[in-house]
Amino acid sequence: MKIGWASVDITPERPVVLRGQFHARISNRVNDPLLATALVLSEESAGEHVVMVSCDRVSIPSGILQRVREAVASRAKGLDARRVFLNATHTHTAPEIEEGHYPPQGPEVMTPTEYADLFVDRVAECIARAWENQAPGAVGWGFGQAVVGHNRRASYFGGVSRMYGATNTPEFEQIEGYEDHGVDLLYTWDPEGRLTGMIVNLACPSQVTEGEHYVSADFWHEVRVELARRVGEGLFLLPQCSAAGDQSPHLLLHARAEERMRRLRGVTEREELARRIVDAVTDVLPVAETEKHSDVPLRHAVRTLHLPARAVTRDEYEHAVREYETYERQQVPEGNVAGFSRRFRMLNRYRRVMERYRSQGEQPTFAVETHLVRVGDVGFATNPFELFLDFGERIKARSKAVQTFVVQLAGGGAAYLPTARAVAGQGYGAEPVSNHVGPEGGQVLVEESLAMLNAFWEE
Repeated sequence: MKIGWASVDITPERPVVLRGQFHARISNRVNDPLLATALVLSEESAGEHVVMVSCDRVSIPSGILQRVREAVASRAKGLDARRVFLNATHTHTAPEIEEGHYPPQGPEVMTPTEYADLFVDRVAECIARAWENQAPGAVGWGFGQAVVGHNRRASYFGGVSRMYGATNTPEFEQIEGYEDHGVDLLYTWDPEGRLTGMIVNLACPSQVTEGEHYVSADFWHEVRVELARRVGEGLFLLPQCSAAGDQSPHLLLHARAEERMRRLRGVTEREELARRIVDAVTDVLPVAETEKHSDVPLRHAVRTLHLPARAVTRDEYEHAVREYETYERQQVPEGNVAGFSRRFRMLNRYRRVMERYRSQGEQPTFAVETHLVRVGDVGFATNPFELFLDFGERIKARSKAVQTFVVQLAGGGAAYLPTARAVAGQGYGAEPVSNHVGPEGGQVLVEESLAMLNAFWEE
């Protein structure tokens, strides 16, 4: 087993449009740096390697992933660029990287194209350095718990669900779905037994301060700070968001009690989540250290799946037409940047639903790339969606791996993939305007991922 790490600053150098809300937000400062961190695992005897890259971003569009692969191909001799996958932590305070999502801004604002050029160059160089830094080492894994993510959909009597819906009302029935506080951890050590880095995988996007107008990695910044304070400087941290399309750090229940506890501790919400995550890291670390592996099976498969696309019904099409016409008639006062950009986004969203309805017979499937990896007794299964938690749980429950790291938003920017329960409840994240693939396609993703992943244990 050879291991290589590298990290790079991907913070924009000028004000940017921040991605993550319907309206455009222009960054007014950098609150904390954005990072991309690359890990190379390779096994020469089997001719296998995998390159995992975590990015403080909202998503990884397919075009950006392809550009990174093309850029790194000439910088890292012997690396198969198709074996590189990038995942986003899903912070809502990082730059827009694609043109067309928001209206053009003034010359003082970095364009998405300009930021994309910076991102591609720096991430490709980071991967090349991680490839060059490969050296013998050991890996170990473990499992802990940290309360970070919560289901964000409230369900009401009558069968309707709402994202961040009120729970202090007589109509409230229940939280729609499950939440998973498990933390999957993979540690690496050098030949002298010194800890060099870790993968931390949990089911929650980094969105505590998601509406702010500054650049930030959100709670993963506080995790890095706390990890350096407790475990040591110079460690590499590769965060992965597990299936969490219906999860967030925001509380629908117990919010006042949690706020009081933070006040008494004297910490911010981001600092509190960092404390919990690093508690899990440090609790599991001494246990994982008892089983360090320098020679383990490494397998990596890359597949393109053709999932059934979510069909747009006639009623859904007519709803999209009505919404489009409403926004088309909307008058936004001059100078109202937020209102104008929100109208721009909503017109585009409903236009796409209308176009899908008209052409859906021609495009019955939606292609996605997925990576399946075995490292010793643990497995990794990626997808490009904001994947609702239940699909990830199905993969974990039936996987032959001792631990399975499900990694969402791993290239493709493929929007939400909701459960049948969520579609029945409707609401944001579960309607056609938010989906390319529906519950049927989600189950195909589960079955195909399991077939490929479990095959590694049947060789």
